[in-house]
Amino acid sequence: MSKFSSKNKLIEKQLKQLNKKEEKLILEKEPGIIKNKLDPLKTKIEDKIPEKLQSTLNIAFEKGFKTVFDKGLGIIEKTYNKEDINMEFDINSYAINKYPTKRNLKKIDKSANKKTFINKSVSAIEGGALGLLGIGIPDIPIYIGVILKSIYEISLSYGFDYNFPEERIYILNIICSSVTSGTERKMYFNKLDTIANEIDNGKYHNYNIDETLKETSNKISTYMLTSKFIQGLPIVGVVGGVTNFKTLHDISTIAKLKYKQRYLNKLLL
Repeated sequence: MSKFSSKNKLIEKQLKQLNKKEEKLILEKEPGIIKNKLDPLKTKIEDKIPEKLQSTLNIAFEKGFKTVFDKGLGIIEKTYNKEDINMEFDINSYAINKYPTKRNLKKIDKSANKKTFINKSVSAIEGGALGLLGIGIPDIPIYIGVILKSIYEISLSYGFDYNFPEERIYILNIICSSVTSGTERKMYFNKLDTIANEIDNGKYHNYNIDETLKETSNKISTYMLTSKFIQGLPIVGVVGGVTNFKTLHDISTIAKLKYKQRYLNKLLL
């Protein structure tokens, strides 16, 4: 078997595995610890949440995303070495093209996994600490920064530069897919595939960044509404850390899956 055919066989097998994982994510239910521990507490507090808090959170997330996208890139990039990640990817990608084996492909996954573990730990600490201080909404830009840092490092690990308008659209849709479920999540997965195909084949259609920001803000604020309200209360503030950890875990999981799919599909071109 030629190196070319063995490489394609490896890629196609990997893509099938990712497709199965994607199907499971669409059917995924809340983990027992989150559902059993947080849901009863959330249910008691939901009735006490002011009606205008949804609107307030939407605006806070929208402003947070816009601020971090526009002004926070330099700060985020100071938390990791972009050149080192790019170099690591180049070395790993060369090895895959030269010697297409599962072992070499796992090196890229290992690089992405190592970074997300650190970011999830930071998220849990950030959420719990700020919650105990009684801070709810002001921590949103910080949390968005942690989310984007995680996605940025994952994208670099698979050879994609996030610093383009079309990649920002892609990233926002990753977040939307992560805070939805069922048929809605499937819709976002399909949309991500469409956008990726457009970008990677040079046929990108312009999407409205402001509309996408509003959509993402609405999705994530709706998802985190109760947890952020709880986080604003000093007595139960630590719940925010648990919820933040879970949300970032979901975002990182989907980001790794979709970026790896993009990387593998580009290898087939």
